[in-house]
Amino acid sequence: MSKPIAVIIPTHNRSHTLPRALDSVNSQTVRPEGVFVIDDGSTDDTKKMLDRDYPQVNYIYQNNAGVSSARNTGVAVSEGHWLTFLDSDDEWMPNKLERQLQEANHNPTYRLVHCDEIWIRNGIRVNAMYKHQKAGGNIFERCLALCAISPSAVMIERSLFEEVGGFNESLPACEDYDLWLRICSRYPVLYVEEPLLRKYGGHDDQLSKQHWGMDRFRIKALVALLNSGNLCQQQSQVTRAMLIKKCEILTQGAEKRGKGESARYYTSLMKKFANPDL
Repeated sequence: MSKPIAVIIPTHNRSHTLPRALDSVNSQTVRPEGVFVIDDGSTDDTKKMLDRDYPQVNYIYQNNAGVSSARNTGVAVSEGHWLTFLDSDDEWMPNKLERQLQEANHNPTYRLVHCDEIWIRNGIRVNAMYKHQKAGGNIFERCLALCAISPSAVMIERSLFEEVGGFNESLPACEDYDLWLRICSRYPVLYVEEPLLRKYGGHDDQLSKQHWGMDRFRIKALVALLNSGNLCQQQSQVTRAMLIKKCEILTQGAEKRGKGESARYYTSLMKKFANPDL
């Protein structure tokens, strides 16, 4: 018997894309235990649409606190051994949950399963660049440069999510990058090499468009990871190297834009973490 799955969908003013996401959940060949839409302070007709068209969905409204808070809220109010997340502008293939459960049952030591994805940008399918290609196993070093796992592609054991502390609500963006680093520094992950997810991008309300210099948030995640004391020596070395590389890039950018205070901050970080005795 399959272990129960909770589906958590954070949303904010996306009543126009949320039905596509929910329809893809309703089309799953394996039914989840519960579907939870966490409305992060929407001012559009999200609730009216859900009451009318999706009355079976568990709807939770909260004041706007960001996607990390919304996902964490969904975890707190849901039940189920497995947690899955679906961004409200994405959609799953009908066999997404089934295939991930099959692979998890065949490989019971893995506590996180993710999958390949199809990218749609402004309505057109695009091929992912090599640096965005997904992988399984011990992928910690692959996770350092950029986000190597998509939240909508994940099926994760609740106990693992709780063990590492969930999403960092202090990060307005790159919260997924931060979580995968904490997980992948401890455990290998399982990868289903099938496109079981369609990711839609190019719209103005994406976090990557709302925040400049996304590496600012990745640097915060790297600093926290280095300060956690949870990395082995090799992991610490490669993490320091990536932190310094990202600081160099942001320092150069800040200097070009006349942002002296930012340039000095990232320079000081480079000096601090260049010392292997820290």
